[in-house]
Amino acid sequence: MVACAGPASISPAYPSDPEAITVSAGENFYGDLLHQLGGMKLRIYAFLSNPNADPHQYESSAATAQVVADSRLVIENGLGYDTFIDKLLGASPNPKRIVINVQKVIGASNGSNPHVWYDPTVMPKVAVAAAAALASADPANATTYESNLKSYVASLQLIQSRVAEMKQRLQGTPVAFTEPVFEYMAGALGLDIRSPEAFMRAVEEGNEPAPNQVAVEEDLITRHQVKVLIYNSQTITKITSQIRDLANRSGVPVLGVSETEPPGKTYQQWQLDTLASLDGALGLSA
Repeated sequence: MVACAGPASISPAYPSDPEAITVSAGENFYGDLLHQLGGMKLRIYAFLSNPNADPHQYESSAATAQVVADSRLVIENGLGYDTFIDKLLGASPNPKRIVINVQKVIGASNGSNPHVWYDPTVMPKVAVAAAAALASADPANATTYESNLKSYVASLQLIQSRVAEMKQRLQGTPVAFTEPVFEYMAGALGLDIRSPEAFMRAVEEGNEPAPNQVAVEEDLITRHQVKVLIYNSQTITKITSQIRDLANRSGVPVLGVSETEPPGKTYQQWQLDTLASLDGALGLSA
């Protein structure tokens, strides 16, 4: 895995007005949400954004700590995904700072899959919470946040409509995972995940899967019991490379999915492009 240390200094993720309030997000897709809600009225920092690094290996810095200390609003994912945020919040207590914990917003239990942004029902809820928090932190621009919230939620309908259409075609399609990054979306699409849970969990936790679990995973591919292999493009290990290469040699389509929003794309574009790539991997029309 590639370690991602916090930089010596951090720049805002988007341009902002001089009087903009400072806000921050553990992940860049939550930062993108803030940008779509507030635009130039927010000075936005997002910590997990490197497409070439494993987000689980992120190490915060003094600059990260200062940003959190200065933030009027902080969005964290929760579910053990960005625990560095909790440490930074604890180091700079501020009763006026608003913290949105996505795990709490959606009512997810501890131990649940943390990659909740791939669940099409999650971002509308986070958007509502974020718009309300921004209106509270910056009441002078409340009408802007409320108006942009309506546009944002409406734009997410494109994703939900695409998922519903694809589910009609893909319900029950067998797939393999290296780890369950795409699990929520797979569920929404009705895909049948055949990979052993113990195999996926070991890879996700950075451990070596048991030989018998590796054998099951390999059999799924070599015997063409799955239509596509979906792997985490940001976690490259010996075993994930081995499984991906086996799929390529065996003629099983491979789809890489990421844990951070690709540079230059919005959350909506990212999700729609991933869905189109899934269709492409399965040889279906987008």
